[in-house]
Amino acid sequence: MKNLSSKRARACAISTKTKKAVYERDGGLCVVCGRPGLPEAHYIPRSRGGLGIEQNIVTLCRRCHNTFDFGDKDESEYMATCIEAYLRSKYLDWNEEDLTYKKYGGAL
Repeated sequence: MKNLSSKRARACAISTKTKKAVYERDGGLCVVCGRPGLPEAHYIPRSRGGLGIEQNIVTLCRRCHNTFDFGDKDESEYMATCIEAYLRSKYLDWNEEDLTYKKYGGAL
């Protein structure tokens, strides 16, 4: 992992350990379309303080990752719904509020 200067940047980065765990959880396949993918997509984006933890990271193929990040509103919202349902199915105590960096009294 890169040498990151701020606590927030470190908290939002995806460690090699997390990437490996997510890849294994997802079977190396895009959680939206089933094609081969990489475990580097944040459900809550880094720009909004999304943590680099297993409960916030999914495997997406390049096409789905691009659509999720840069697609039109309807496409992105549909994919977010699919990703959220997937993560909820994997973590019984999954809570979206636990996925963001909190400067005071929160994560890291």
